Amino acid sequence: MLIDPDENHQFRLPRRIVRPQPRPQTPPQSYKIKELAVNATLTEQIAKVQVSQSFVNTGSRQMEVCFVFPLPYDGAVDQMTFMVDGKEYEAKLLNAQEARRIYEGYVRRNKDPALMEWMGNGMFKTSVFPVPAGATRTVTLRYSQICRKTSGLTELLFPLSTAKYTSHPVEKLSVQVNVRSQAKIKSVYSATHAVEVKRPTDQHAIVKFTATNQIPSSDFRLMYDIGDAAVGASVVSYRPHGDEDGYFLLLMSPEIKQENEAATKKNVIFVADRSGSMSGKKIEQAKGALRFVLNNLNKGDLFSIIAYDSAIESFAPELQRFDDGTRAAALGFVEGIYAGGSTNIDGALKAALGQLHDDSRPNYVVFLTDGLPTVGEKNESRIVQNAKQINKAHACIFSFGVGYDVNSRMLDKLSQACFGQSQYVRPNEDIETHVSKLYSRIAAPVMTGVEISFDMEGFAPEQGSPVNRIYPKEAFDLFAGDQLVLVGRYKKGGAAKVVVHGTIAGAQQQYDFPAQLVSDSSDETNAFVEKVWAMRRVGEIIDQIDLNGKNQELVNELVALSTKHGIITPYTSFLADENTNLRELARNGDRASTELEALSLSAGRGGFIQRDIKARFKRANNAPVSDAFAGGVLFKRLADDSDVVLHTVQNVGNKTFFLRENRWIDSALTQKQEQEAKQVERYSKEYFDLISRHGKGIAKYLAIEGKVTLVVDGKAYTF
Repeated sequence: MLIDPDENHQFRLPRRIVRPQPRPQTPPQSYKIKELAVNATLTEQIAKVQVSQSFVNTGSRQMEVCFVFPLPYDGAVDQMTFMVDGKEYEAKLLNAQEARRIYEGYVRRNKDPALMEWMGNGMFKTSVFPVPAGATRTVTLRYSQICRKTSGLTELLFPLSTAKYTSHPVEKLSVQVNVRSQAKIKSVYSATHAVEVKRPTDQHAIVKFTATNQIPSSDFRLMYDIGDAAVGASVVSYRPHGDEDGYFLLLMSPEIKQENEAATKKNVIFVADRSGSMSGKKIEQAKGALRFVLNNLNKGDLFSIIAYDSAIESFAPELQRFDDGTRAAALGFVEGIYAGGSTNIDGALKAALGQLHDDSRPNYVVFLTDGLPTVGEKNESRIVQNAKQINKAHACIFSFGVGYDVNSRMLDKLSQACFGQSQYVRPNEDIETHVSKLYSRIAAPVMTGVEISFDMEGFAPEQGSPVNRIYPKEAFDLFAGDQLVLVGRYKKGGAAKVVVHGTIAGAQQQYDFPAQLVSDSSDETNAFVEKVWAMRRVGEIIDQIDLNGKNQELVNELVALSTKHGIITPYTSFLADENTNLRELARNGDRASTELEALSLSAGRGGFIQRDIKARFKRANNAPVSDAFAGGVLFKRLADDSDVVLHTVQNVGNKTFFLRENRWIDSALTQKQEQEAKQVERYSKEYFDLISRHGKGIAKYLAIEGKVTLVVDGKAYTF
């Protein structure tokens, strides 16, 4: 971030203003970040980081500025250099105590809480340099950092959110981290951003994140672990209240690559809809997806293709062993697929599952449809029941619903009954892209029928399992290069052993991994674990209501999770209304129950969107904040399939705040706490005493602009 050294104020982007403010008489100084690029190399816990930022002075007069960079960890950074357009400038590394004086002085003088969230961090501060009006400058920062290592995971943290105080969104943002290790790299995970991970070798991972025209509102956090076993696992835990069950997140990764000959042999059947509604672009994309699968089968795999409309046509009467000859014949069969006729879903599934008999090998069915069953059995429950009964080989069915006309509820029931997943392809999306991505993931099974259990010291069998509410909850398969994120709750802290059972190359295998479940978390470093669990739980609740009918207890839990974590669904969007009383639990539960009637739509746009939303919650792997809207909350609107920004809800740290009567209310606030809330004047001695007492645990919440009521250690304060 940039600081004016004369006025000692920050050139920053005003965030949502609750109360109208007078127009400044002096032309404001401001800047715009055109590009922010972070490149890091992380080797054996040492990170070498280069940050390049190009910004333009968008004001009408020259800026005299210095560059301030909050350090991720106090005392862990050295060898720092700073350049402006290639010229090196003097700079100082300040420890947390020295930096605190600058942060606090800035807040006191300017009555601006912007820097509050970095109190407790060290600081890198440069000497002054000029930026003429309209001029562009490129600043480059290089430093080395010793990364933290906890729970077997090495962690890189980069303070990306400093860029949120510019006058405009960042035009181009990129982060690239090269992770290298002498040992094999297993899991690579970001709790904050949806990153792309490429694995050139077992010892090298390339992590990328890119965005355009965004306002970064969260820092970038990356974790990875290493290991030489066929399967690696690490556990991160978080327990904010010692008298309640804690939360854990398990990262599990198998070998990155398998030689073709060594890969576990599998059976794959592709079931393609060729009814009249698939004509044109859709059938060509489906055929492209089929070609991709056929060109990426492994030697020794068995496969087949079923094409269906009102009639069922099979490439062969039984599974074929994959080789050059059968591939060529299958590609010829694909060329002969044309769209026309009705849709016999029941017959197609029976034909496919009827070819699978050997449950000693992994069995996968990739099922694609764009419409409703119009021939043969049409009742969705009976279609699902028929598939379940004939699925003697325990095949996993991966269903793709194409377009808004599919019976999305039937596909979800089918996937649940047959150990698979449903995915939904919007009318403007490419079928081939979705299918090829799925097949690339499942191409090489490493461990099948995986089940996970926890053993804990001092936890007797009669006490039941030490863990509960685990998602995903069913047995699953692990694939080469894939990564599983499993979340759950635990009853007590202490040393634990994660036991992984499964089948590798036809033989039962077991792996044991040590884990330490915290008894009481001292800070919010791993609070993201609770949020990921809550998102998965929300998806599970919606799924249960969708497939099994409403249950008021589940509805109330959905409202409670949405309120606590700011997870806004189409059924709880009323919570964002400033007139909704968050503490009227019964009324809010009744309102959510009414909104959930929308799940009665089994097909059409509304049904499609709801099942797609549900699937996204169930697959949530991290807890990113919406960068596009600087802390605002996004939700999907059913009426038109659009993303809606809710400016009356914001997630900060591990808390959610709702705007009520021009005041941000902590979602944890009870009526009694509100009545007894202590008024604290901002920037007063009492204000800074509170920060000194609670440190970073409270500072980031005081960076919220406008009036705030905050709960700290069971007591409410209004600022």
